[in-house]
Amino acid sequence: EVQLVESGGGLVQPGGSLRLPCSASGFTFSSSVMSWARQAPGKGLEWVSSIYSDGVTYYADFVKGRFTISRDNPKNTVYLQMNNLKPEDTAVYYCAPGRSWGLRGQGTQVTVSS
Repeated sequence: EVQLVESGGGLVQPGGSLRLPCSASGFTFSSSVMSWARQAPGKGLEWVSSIYSDGVTYYADFVKGRFTISRDNPKNTVYLQMNNLKPEDTAVYYCAPGRSWGLRGQGTQVTVSS
């Protein structure tokens, strides 16, 4: 059974940083593309970033230069380092293998507000 557990969210001021870990199990993590997406209040799910098994990364334009995705294969964990956060980054953040969003975890709430 695929399980994904996102954590690390919270309330942060504009310009602040958060690091979101996502712990995965139930599939071959090391050979899987892993992705992050987010869902803001009243909006649909929005892709944020992906990392391939060889470490190649991709980002949505609205997070380029601010967010960094990384992975630790021995720990079956993917991370999203978020810097220079903006109020518009407020959302629930999810991870999933590939873009299989139906397998995502419960998500972690990120609120950027002064």
